[in-house]
Amino acid sequence: MKNYICLILAAGIIAGCSSDADEIRFDGHFYRTRLSDLDERHKFQVTARPVSASLLGAKEAARYEATVYCVNEYGSSAIQWVVGPDDPDETLPISDDTLTLEGACPL
Repeated sequence: MKNYICLILAAGIIAGCSSDADEIRFDGHFYRTRLSDLDERHKFQVTARPVSASLLGAKEAARYEATVYCVNEYGSSAIQWVVGPDDPDETLPISDDTLTLEGACPL
């Protein structure tokens, strides 16, 4: 019986350590983001989805992911966007509910 209670307590503690606390909401929603470097390491492409939840949120989630990458890897948040979150909404590449942005970290 003691082992059973300890097992339940341990499961409760582990469940309480979920990663939701580490996730950030943008415009009230969570977004899946992915950043990959292109031909040169300082150049990157970042995606955010689902755009259907909020285009504004997806743009800010992608901007955040890119900023974290550039600050951690290059020490600066001064991103030079090729296709960026401040571009007009109608020009942003959106496909399969995924926003794709492209930029470069300062060297």
